[in-house]
Amino acid sequence: MSEAEEKRDALQGWVREQFQKAQKHLASKGIVPAQVLEKESRYLPPLVSIWKIVTADKPAQTVWVISGDLPTDHVEVGAAATARDALRYFGLRWQLQAEQLFQEPNKDKTKVDFANLLVSRAEGLAQLHENDALWANEGQA
Repeated sequence: MSEAEEKRDALQGWVREQFQKAQKHLASKGIVPAQVLEKESRYLPPLVSIWKIVTADKPAQTVWVISGDLPTDHVEVGAAATARDALRYFGLRWQLQAEQLFQEPNKDKTKVDFANLLVSRAEGLAQLHENDALWANEGQA
């Protein structure tokens, strides 16, 4: 197998793993995915993937699901029009969640560690959101 084929296989494996994480997250929330809107979904290995998924609910809903080297999370598509906007949304949400954890009077080390992780990943998402080169094709689906 050539080096290019190995890289392609590794990328495909990473994307598949992130999609499985996204599906597992939705299932844990009682949400059944019906369709992935691939042209509007984005992934930046090995950091983050953002999936736009239509649910099997009646009526169907559309959600953004984020996974990667960060917490897996989701939000209804009304909160963000594009994958880029969804990154910003998750970053801001995680900053607020972290602040709430820091403010808790009886926080333990686990909560503090998780809050620090949220802050770190939110900062990373902000950097990705601001990098125009990553989003040159956004909206051209």
